[in-house]
Amino acid sequence: MEIKMTQEHANQTLLTTPLHALHIEVGAKMVPFAGYDMPVQYPLGVKKEHLHTREAAGLFDVSHMGQLRLHGANAAQALESLVPVDIIDLPAGKQRYAFFTNAQGGIMDDLMVANLDDHLFVVVNAACKAQDIAHLQAHLPQGVELEVIDDRALLALQGPKAAEVLTRLQPQVMTMHFMDIQLMDIDGAQCIVSRSGYTGEDGYEISVPAEQAEALARKLTAYEEVEWIGLGARDSLRLECGLCLYGHDLDTTTTPVEASLLWAISKVRRAEGERAGGFPGADIILGQIESKDVARKRVGLVGLTKAPVREGTELFAADGQHIGVVTSGTAGPTAGKPVSMAYIRADLSAIGTEIFADVRGKMLPMVVEKMPFVAQRYYRG
Repeated sequence: MEIKMTQEHANQTLLTTPLHALHIEVGAKMVPFAGYDMPVQYPLGVKKEHLHTREAAGLFDVSHMGQLRLHGANAAQALESLVPVDIIDLPAGKQRYAFFTNAQGGIMDDLMVANLDDHLFVVVNAACKAQDIAHLQAHLPQGVELEVIDDRALLALQGPKAAEVLTRLQPQVMTMHFMDIQLMDIDGAQCIVSRSGYTGEDGYEISVPAEQAEALARKLTAYEEVEWIGLGARDSLRLECGLCLYGHDLDTTTTPVEASLLWAISKVRRAEGERAGGFPGADIILGQIESKDVARKRVGLVGLTKAPVREGTELFAADGQHIGVVTSGTAGPTAGKPVSMAYIRADLSAIGTEIFADVRGKMLPMVVEKMPFVAQRYYRG
C-alpha cells in the first residue's frame, strides 16, 4: 500500500477516529489515509505485526470506514437494485459481500451488507463514503430511510486466537460462524459483532459506541495474545489472502468479470435467475459472463526473485509486448515470496504463465498463480 503525503493532504484538516489519542499513546506512526489520520504501524513494525496476526491475534482500528443503516420494508429490494447480489433473501443474522456498479458495469465501491432483522447494516470504504451516501440518497425510493452512523467506532480482532480472546468477554461469540452477525453486549457496550474480516484469518469485526471504544480496545490489547496492527500490515495480510483493495485492485473502469469476482454475483441475479439483472450495468456484466469475452483479468502473481513487485509496475510478455500492470504488491511475509495482484491480457491469464515485471529497468520473472497465496482460515463450523 503506497501512502503518499500530498500537498492536498497537508492542507486539509484530517479527521480522527475515537481511538486517535490511544494510537499516539502506544507509539503509532500516523499517516493520512482517506482523509483520516490513521496508524500505518506501531513500534512492533509492519512485518512483525503481519506475522503476529497470522500466529495469534491483532487488533485493528477501522473506524474510518462508513457505517450505515437502511430502514424500511423495502430496504432489501431497494439496495438490491444497486448491486448484482441477492439481498432480498439474505437471512437475518447474516452478512454478504457486495459492490455498487455503474451504468458501464464498473465497480463504484465494494461493501458488506448485513440483515439485522428490522434493518440492513452496511459498511462501506472510507475513501468512497461520501460518494456512496450520495449514490444511495439519489436512488433509494420513498419509504426507505438511510441513516449514517457517526457515533460508533469499528474494531477488527483478527487471527487464530481471536475467538479465544473475545470469548473471555462474551462467550456467545464462540457459537458464531463465518459471516454471522449479532447484536451483543461486550464488557458493558452494546456492539454489532460479525465473524468476518480482511486478513484471511478467523476473527471478528466489532461496531462499538464511540465513547466505549477506547475502554474495549484497552481491554483487548491487555491480553498477551493481542497486538495493535496498523494499515501497513492490514494491506499485506489482505493481499496474501487474495482480497481486493478498492481504488487499487477495483475501480469504476473495472467490471466484476475483469476483476475475477464472479463468485460474488448471486445466481438469482444472473441470466436465467429469477431476479436476473435489474442493477446498473447489468447488460454489460451479464454479457461478459455469457461470452467470457474480456480483454483483461485480475490475476495473482508470484515473483521468482526476492524483489517485491509494487503497485504501478508495468508487465510484459516474453516477446516484450506490454500486457498489463500491477495493482497491489508486497514482500509476502507469510507466503515467503513476493506476491502481487495485477490486470493482464486475458489470453495470458492461465495459471503457470510466466511474465516479466519492469522493476527499475530490470525484467524480473513472475508466474501467474492461483489466489489466495496463503490459505484463508475462516471459521465455517
